[in-house]
Amino acid sequence: MRYRITLAAVFLAGFVAGSLVLLVRSQEPKANGKAPHDAVAQAQTPNEVPVERPEQRKTEHDRSAIFAPGKALPTTEALAEQKDHGQMLGFDFYRDPLGAPKPGMTFEDIYKAGVEGKPKAMATQRKLLESRYNLEAKLDPEATMSRGKPLVIGPTARLAEGTDWDALTAMSAEDISKKDIFPYKALPHPVQGGGLGGQVFPQMQIKMFPRLERYDVEFDLPEAFLPEFPPAMFLQNRPELGDVSRGEVVSINNYYRLFADILTPVQLDGLRLLVTPFSQEEFNPTSDRKTAQASLGVTCLDCHTNGHTSGQFHITPDVRPEQRRQRLDTVSLRGVFNQQIHGSKRSLRSVEDFTEFEQRTAYFNGSEIDAIKKGMNILDRIQVSHMAQMQNMFGFPPAPKLTLTGHLDPARATPQELSGEKLFFGKAQCSACHPAPFYLDNQMHDLHVERFLHDEAGDGPIKAFTLRGIKDSPPYLHDGRCLTLEDTVEFFNLVQSLKLSKQEKADLVAFLRTL
Repeated sequence: MRYRITLAAVFLAGFVAGSLVLLVRSQEPKANGKAPHDAVAQAQTPNEVPVERPEQRKTEHDRSAIFAPGKALPTTEALAEQKDHGQMLGFDFYRDPLGAPKPGMTFEDIYKAGVEGKPKAMATQRKLLESRYNLEAKLDPEATMSRGKPLVIGPTARLAEGTDWDALTAMSAEDISKKDIFPYKALPHPVQGGGLGGQVFPQMQIKMFPRLERYDVEFDLPEAFLPEFPPAMFLQNRPELGDVSRGEVVSINNYYRLFADILTPVQLDGLRLLVTPFSQEEFNPTSDRKTAQASLGVTCLDCHTNGHTSGQFHITPDVRPEQRRQRLDTVSLRGVFNQQIHGSKRSLRSVEDFTEFEQRTAYFNGSEIDAIKKGMNILDRIQVSHMAQMQNMFGFPPAPKLTLTGHLDPARATPQELSGEKLFFGKAQCSACHPAPFYLDNQMHDLHVERFLHDEAGDGPIKAFTLRGIKDSPPYLHDGRCLTLEDTVEFFNLVQSLKLSKQEKADLVAFLRTL
């Protein structure tokens, strides 16, 4: 009898252990290349079922045209004597999609136009990019990002015929503007006009999460010039763990398994909210969307992947009219705990305020009206504080060559890196906006790039973002116009008239890679 009980207990323990293994494996990425299970996509995608019951069958009433607004009977025949017979024939914000060229257009109309216009829009953008950059990535054989992706060696910018970097550096801003040869002009969104623009995700992310695909536009930069996917994830409250992502993209499908024993309950709840989808301008359940199927929205970490970024872009919600809006890369949340202002333009003073503002307006082109139409998410202050506490846990990647003051340790750094550091804090003037130890000053600065531009407006003041871990965050500048660190150094060498030599520029890049 005792033997049977022991055998049963062993069997039960084995069954439970096996079930737990299966449960864990079911939440891991598939090894066959197919996208893993996505609870968000499953929640918004109904299954097709056979018509087996009478109530499932479409009737003549179901198929009739009486539901069309133009078929509705008026409240009184007297409306026949009034303008438009009492009908709304102009634009009705709640009915008509943003940017619709005429009133009364259906989702099918807008979808058809977007699908048909996509090839031309992307061909135009590709032509522009190829005219500005050499898009054949030259990979560094040694230098990598945190999880091993090779860095691209620049500069990639194409210079005007008969011009080289030395000649360009010797020219005045007025001459560069007059000849229209500034190599780092503002980078546009591929479909900015007509109330479009909006969030665009790279293909490597869409392959895993197809719900992020748009029907009217696709990502424009080659994958080699983007951050890692998945990117490494660091926690400032558990620095000894290093990269805590374990090679996974943190989502609603795996956040609890990955972090239940690492985060506090408050932080874990904040992470839950950060991986929960909420409506957004292009991703929402209304007909005014840019996805083929109705969408629950996007999550905070769809854009700030693993508390970092995978290079997604959109356009600033802070500027009008439409043609003055700037393309914006999604920035990393690493080191948010040490930042005192938030947003490239908005200069919001707490991550709590920023979180609320994003949910209520910025997700919707800075419009409360759009937010109300598509699903404004009113979070209470407890939820906001939980989200903020989690965001404040995102840490910087290790920088083993830096001392406690953020400067290079001479015993670990190479002569080239030390030379680059001297330039950074001296001739190159980088530290004026990016002081150690965290390489940010919590200020906004105006570079007045319009001095070099032929017929473009400048950007005005832009937040100076942290340079810690900068090698993990290409492309650079707020709109991604500098594809590599070398391009970024060339940009500032021109804009600040630094007159750096070729060797000095290489040394400066070497130092930036140590951060």
